[in-house]
Amino acid sequence: MESMLRAAFPDATFNLSNDSASHHGHAGDDGSGESHFSLTIEWAGFSGMDRVARQRTVNKALGDLPGQRVHALAIKATAPGE
Repeated sequence: MESMLRAAFPDATFNLSNDSASHHGHAGDDGSGESHFSLTIEWAGFSGMDRVARQRTVNKALGDLPGQRVHALAIKATAPGE
């Protein structure tokens, strides 16, 4: 995911956390240890977008990972200065 984010948002700063261990045994836990993630991302391109548009932009950049290999991805997307 990190390489996909870097390619789609080259000037962004982001932190991607694997939260899968906190969800062990819960719905969506496939035992891979890569089912639940949190992302905070700051990118100038988000300026003027609402929260939903920002999340759609991130999901589009990640292709089929969210909803397929990744069960849950919490996204906090901001523009600089927010």
